[in-house]
Amino acid sequence: MKTPSSSFWSQTLVFFLGLMLCLPSHAERDVAGIKFDDQASVAGQVLTLNGAGVRVKMIIKVYAVGLYVAHKETTTEAILNQPGAKSIHIVLLRDVSADRMADALLRGVVDNLSELDQHALQARLDALEHALRGAGEVTKGGVIRLDYVPDTGTHLSLDGKVLGKDIEGEDFYRALLKIWLGEHPSDHGLKAELLGRS
Repeated sequence: MKTPSSSFWSQTLVFFLGLMLCLPSHAERDVAGIKFDDQASVAGQVLTLNGAGVRVKMIIKVYAVGLYVAHKETTTEAILNQPGAKSIHIVLLRDVSADRMADALLRGVVDNLSELDQHALQARLDALEHALRGAGEVTKGGVIRLDYVPDTGTHLSLDGKVLGKDIEGEDFYRALLKIWLGEHPSDHGLKAELLGRS
């Protein structure tokens, strides 16, 4: 019986390698047991995971968060000025009341705004607060998404269910990003992780 030649095996290997390259790749990052896909989609635009980490408060892990953008960047300025869709995925690591979540997020925004900017955004911050408080308790494993949809605004959802109306303005979404990426972030270690520095 004739055995296949080395040339045959080489050609077969090349074929299968080529086939594998044609298949869609799928990767994910594990953060505190939460898996973040390396890509997400917003309004038909494919986004890349820029970074992910855990919000820790008084040694308690509160939530894991992933930041998705069109192109990876390592500075706050570059992320804030990057045009197009963006997305923040927050996965709760413990049960949290909607009131506490709303208070924490709003405090994070205000801590990074000037008084003038806060005044300009106040009506939209009120809309965000109303939407969050209407969610009730957010249980462990719940997923909050803050999506920026170009020409539409900030789209808020909990486990796929829409919360409130879309909030207009790219300036508003930049203010939300500053909760984690601003000069006074909620967690400096988390900021570094979201910027892909650690």
